[in-house]
Amino acid sequence: MIYDVLIIGAGVTGVMTARYLSGKTCSVAVCEAGCDVAMGATRANSAIVHAGYDCKPGTLKARLNVRGNKLMKEIAKELGVDCKAVGSHVVGFGEEDAKHLKELYEKGLANGVPDLRIIGQDELRALEPNISAEASMSLWAPSAAITCPYGLTIAAAECAATNGVDFYLNFKVTDSSRAGDIYYISSGENTIAARYVVNCAGVHSAEVAEILGELDFPIRIQPRRGEYIVLDKTCGSMAKSTLFVVPSSKGKGILVSPTIDGNLLIGPNAYAIDDPDDTNTTTPGLQEITDGALRLMPSVDIRNAITSFSGVRPTPNIYDFYIKNSEQLPGVVHAVGVESPGFASGPATAEYIAELLADAGLQYTDRDDFIPTRRKDGNPKLFRDMTDEEKNEAIRKNPAYGKIICRCETVTEGDILDALNSPIPAVTLDMQKSRNRSGMGRCQGGFCSPRVVSIIAEHENYGLENVTKRGGGSWLIVPKNKKEGDAE
Repeated sequence: MIYDVLIIGAGVTGVMTARYLSGKTCSVAVCEAGCDVAMGATRANSAIVHAGYDCKPGTLKARLNVRGNKLMKEIAKELGVDCKAVGSHVVGFGEEDAKHLKELYEKGLANGVPDLRIIGQDELRALEPNISAEASMSLWAPSAAITCPYGLTIAAAECAATNGVDFYLNFKVTDSSRAGDIYYISSGENTIAARYVVNCAGVHSAEVAEILGELDFPIRIQPRRGEYIVLDKTCGSMAKSTLFVVPSSKGKGILVSPTIDGNLLIGPNAYAIDDPDDTNTTTPGLQEITDGALRLMPSVDIRNAITSFSGVRPTPNIYDFYIKNSEQLPGVVHAVGVESPGFASGPATAEYIAELLADAGLQYTDRDDFIPTRRKDGNPKLFRDMTDEEKNEAIRKNPAYGKIICRCETVTEGDILDALNSPIPAVTLDMQKSRNRSGMGRCQGGFCSPRVVSIIAEHENYGLENVTKRGGGSWLIVPKNKKEGDAE
């Protein structure tokens, strides 16, 4: 098959583009190096739908951020994903910070961010009772929101798949060629053919541009790692909104924020690294973000931490996003260096990429039969989100919903089977975690992981040793014929 469009990379930019194009009369495929969608920066970020006040006015980044903020809330509703406009504060600690807040305020007005205000200490403390006594003011942006970045991206991917988009996972682009107006994109011996190609490969996007045949590609990516700590849900109400400090050249700084699932999130720091896939956490780094969080909210108790993680953002050698039609390769669109606020910008970036494809010659019209929900029958609910009546009905129809597998997050066997039977089947432990939060609670999978592995293996009709944590060689049970450390 020759697709009209092949999208390389299944982060929020690639998946939102796939969903948008799935509503048009063109055939679309997505290839992804990982075993799931949202495996890179989309999986490990602050989960903030940024308001758009810190982008330089007149840039593509500013335009896409503000429009994306609005669209994100609409799309989340269509897909049945929680998205709450909790607002954000950039907190100031004195007169020097006041100057920076004024600059951010002026940027926000120029960018069209709604309802921005600089508020004083009394109003700040009324909105955030646990804020530091040293905090003297804040820039209040009520349009900022929180959601689950990987959950929303997975939902958008399922919607795209429902509408006919094909996903090729475990497909790391290693080679490409062109014959006439057809591109042949390869991963080892496997090849996908398409007339148009969209490069959304995140930290590997400059590398993919060169594989596609770009000579002297102007953008270079500096991988920048940020570490985070997640605190137990007993801490989730300590912050009502997302709390930032005045940003620096490294980024928006260390934040304290509620999460959409009721935890408290602190981080990130920002360090340039050599390996774009290095998502380790470090003792000094975790201490740094703890100290930063305590400056904003002294009552944060790190003893309530349940896990830590890190993500790597694709920082380009220019300020703005680089989203352009290739000047050398007809039919190729590059979306390179899409770092923060890339997640918030995702839905608007998808629209923009579709416009670029049309400029490059792709012809399409709106489909009359587009399904905006995750699946043909709508948006399935997790058991814990059902009403009592819905739970009773679900158990009556399928007793698997009456078997609790993950106690911390109230995940049932029915939820796990539903993820296995979804348009993008969740066949690894982390794929299940991303869809229903099994293993994300206080015990971090200590109770439920063996049972989840067993359900996956039984459903897929293979041995327990075939189930991995996140694909590749991430074995949970080492097969008898393999040694630890062996590649798949």
